[in-house]
Amino acid sequence: MDEQEYRKTYHSVNDRRCVFEKTINSRCCTCEKSCRFHLADREGIACKSATANALCKELLGQMRSNARFALHLTSADAPLPHAKEIKVQTGGLLGLQNLLHPEKSDADTVENAIGLIDTAITKFGRLEDLPYDIIVQAIVKFEGRKKRSRKHDH
Repeated sequence: MDEQEYRKTYHSVNDRRCVFEKTINSRCCTCEKSCRFHLADREGIACKSATANALCKELLGQMRSNARFALHLTSADAPLPHAKEIKVQTGGLLGLQNLLHPEKSDADTVENAIGLIDTAITKFGRLEDLPYDIIVQAIVKFEGRKKRSRKHDH
């Protein structure tokens, strides 16, 4: 299956893509509204809730926008290159978790993304009122998986 055909099939199978699919697939996060599916040899994540999906989109947009300068980006309107997207998604959710649950500051995973977002809204009122300066610090600090060294046979 070529990439274009895969994408077309993916979108027909998954009409509500999880916004945090990359971080969930990297096993750094779970969400009670997520649903895994397999297509070809890949794993995708769908969202079971339109309301939750809209909140996640809003949060991710805010995190991208606020982290733009720190990540040396000129624009944050579209999905970022994979490594920076993982940094924003995982680092941002970890930062939010640390902010709301300081006792989990040593955690390297997020237990329930939408639960965390609901708690943030309860505490701060609106997603745009979150202290993004603190969340961006966590995004910048987050280190994804280290690149594997490839040994060349000469």
